[in-house]
Amino acid sequence: MKIWYSCKVKYGKVNDEGIMKQTTDVFLVDAMSYTEAESRIYAAMERDVSGEFAVTNISKTNIGELIHFEDADYWYKAKVTYSSVDGDSGKEVNVNTYFLVNAEDLKHAFDRVSDSLNSMLVPFEIPSIAKTNVVEVYPYDAEEEEIPDNLKPLSEIEEEVETE
Repeated sequence: MKIWYSCKVKYGKVNDEGIMKQTTDVFLVDAMSYTEAESRIYAAMERDVSGEFAVTNISKTNIGELIHFEDADYWYKAKVTYSSVDGDSGKEVNVNTYFLVNAEDLKHAFDRVSDSLNSMLVPFEIPSIAKTNVVEVYPYDAEEEEIPDNLKPLSEIEEEVETE
């Protein structure tokens, strides 16, 4: 399961009139800990932002799933509710899961969440969808991570063992 961290970053941004203004934007980072989230947001900002920046806040979110398409600019947070049976008591309980989806408008976000869940066997409902202030999402990409010189990828070690 992915853990998403919300990172607020303050930096200088050129507005529509060409004037440099200080702004604080929210970025989402997939990480295993606060330390990794901080490291990843610093690396992303050094790559994407010119000039000075400051990470002002990092907090864990309750987002369970990310639905990402390349064709939309706005991020919406959708609450999805479905029923499940509690293993201990046998009672029916409602389970809430939060999705982050990028879409052009509210209806588009609703349609994308519904389409991604249409294979669910249990009935679900989407009681709320809200537009967020998330600017960019940085999911974990294993190919981005460099392997230190003193280590080998596991696949290479497995190949060596198989050839022996």
